[in-house]
Amino acid sequence: MAEYVLITDSTTDLSPELIRELQVEVIPLCYMMGGETYHNIPGGGEITVEDFYARLRRGEMSTTAQINSEEFIAQFSPFLEAGKDVLYLAFSSGLSGTCQSAAIAREELEKRYPGRRVEVFDTLCASMGEGLLVYHAAKLKNAGKSIDEVLAWLKENVLKLCHWFTVDDLNHLKRGGRVSAATALVGTMLGIKPVLHVDDEGHLIPVSKVRGRKQSLDALVKRMEETAIDPKGQTVFISHGDCLEDARYVERLVRERMGVETICINQIGPVIGAHSGPGTVALFFLGEKR
Repeated sequence: MAEYVLITDSTTDLSPELIRELQVEVIPLCYMMGGETYHNIPGGGEITVEDFYARLRRGEMSTTAQINSEEFIAQFSPFLEAGKDVLYLAFSSGLSGTCQSAAIAREELEKRYPGRRVEVFDTLCASMGEGLLVYHAAKLKNAGKSIDEVLAWLKENVLKLCHWFTVDDLNHLKRGGRVSAATALVGTMLGIKPVLHVDDEGHLIPVSKVRGRKQSLDALVKRMEETAIDPKGQTVFISHGDCLEDARYVERLVRERMGVETICINQIGPVIGAHSGPGTVALFFLGEKR
């Protein structure tokens, strides 16, 4: 069986500790703030995640950029030169052009390195939803599964990777075109919180609205209760935009209501956080459908 390396993006929002445990390679994406460009490096970067959210709360804007094909060529080439194949799990094509850039790089690299494979898999996932898919793929790889066996599992299960989000500030979704200006204004005045998910095409879609923060967090857990496959036996991920106590509240509900034992919590990094804003909480698990 050919040796291969598993590569993904920093949009997985995985902790440095988990990245080391899983033995995956992570490519940092970039974001711009205050006229400067920063790297979304897991666990660090030029500014801390806490400083990033503090600046958002003060009213600063942040924008993001996809990785281009030349960057992918530079990232993948050393592994191919070392005689390893590449399995790259990409940030959702429904949210970024990064996956397409990787596909362009693959065509060039397979010409440069005949006999080597570069597989680009569109996760149709974001944040720790992408991270949870990478987690399962890495567990299979580290158990000795081949690149084809891991790809087969991914294709069978990618649309079972459920993402449920809520946000505290509708204005970030308004800037990203996810809600209208009128919806953001009225929702803010009335304390309306949206519940969103990532659909089968990898797009972030508003699904429902509830009044009040606690009710929006409860709604995430209710969605999991409705669709989760063997919740007690699952590994569940929760990500948050600098609101750990709210993430802990969701964790407690998931443990109490469904008996889940293994739950990983981590911050939403700046690339995702630029679009979702402070106060975002997201719950990720395997379900019957998205």
